Amino acid sequence: MSAPPTSTSRLAHPGGHVVSPRVYVAVFLALCVLTVVTVVVNGYDFGPFNLIVALGVAITKASLVVLYFMHARYSPKLTGVVIASAVAFFVILLFLILTDYLSRPWPLTAGG
Repeated sequence: MSAPPTSTSRLAHPGGHVVSPRVYVAVFLALCVLTVVTVVVNGYDFGPFNLIVALGVAITKASLVVLYFMHARYSPKLTGVVIASAVAFFVILLFLILTDYLSRPWPLTAGG
């Protein structure tokens, strides 16, 4: 029969989930590789896909940070709802900014 958990062990791990150091090392190495990919991709011209490639790498790195270092992967479903609503709000704001940007006459001339 094992000893009952002490109060300090419950305080150290209130959620009951402990992430293995191997996971942190793997995520760190993935972030390092993606940083090298960012630098290498910067040297190439993908034409109209430059922004898509850069944002793809950046979103992948941001997702790793949010999921593992901010523990969103092991959080309750409500955390996922909050993150999804923040992303949806960002997309709405981006859409509004782009509609304003695209509705302006280009090229802009000085002095009207």
